[in-house]
Amino acid sequence: MTVSLPLVLVLALIAWAAVKYLHVRGWVVVVLLLLGFYLQGTFLAPAIDSGTRSGVDVINQTGK
Repeated sequence: MTVSLPLVLVLALIAWAAVKYLHVRGWVVVVLLLLGFYLQGTFLAPAIDSGTRSGVDVINQTGK
């Protein structure tokens, strides 16, 4: 069985849980979100992308 969730929904749930249970302030979530947008324009973006894709592949293969 395959479940497809939009990445925005997953990130929103993680941010909500961090604010609710870890008592992270809302402005910290916003700063980290902006940092992610700035980071995607740097030379590190391809490494982050390939690492994320590799991690998803590992997780998907263990569920079979």
